Amino acid sequence: MSNAMEQLYQQVILDHSKWPTGKGLIELDPALPGGESHQVNPTCGDEVTMRVNLTGEGEDQVVSSVTWDGQGCSISQASISVLTQLVVGKKVSEANEVAAIFRDLMNTRGKGFSADDPESEAKEDRLEDATAFTGVSQFPARIKCALLGWSALKDTFAQSGVVSESASA
Repeated sequence: MSNAMEQLYQQVILDHSKWPTGKGLIELDPALPGGESHQVNPTCGDEVTMRVNLTGEGEDQVVSSVTWDGQGCSISQASISVLTQLVVGKKVSEANEVAAIFRDLMNTRGKGFSADDPESEAKEDRLEDATAFTGVSQFPARIKCALLGWSALKDTFAQSGVVSESASA
């Protein structure tokens, strides 16, 4: 990765950390399905409480809102902000696909998706600003920070009953 690209990625993370999307918990609408999750990264103490409301029914349920509050490093807070931008307005199945791609990115050890992978460009397109976390994936201790919000999202889907715990893995 070029130095200019690294700087751009760092700026994306800093911007989301300073001006996060979705921060500030809003009560769940009791008329809508949804869930709340509180997650803590035991290795560093980063934490998030996330509330997700859904609209629609069955497999066509859409993530209508994600609000959250948390504290922690810029990586965890920026990752939650990016997650919020990526999943609001998407079907639950699409949100789960994006989450799976992000988890795959965190397993690339800072190299990003392989150029041999015919889907690599499509995966990066779907991640949008989340590709900024490519460099984070080379630091195992920071991967948990980046995945904190994604774990909360998975848990809210399980709590809402929209997907089982194993199906959202």
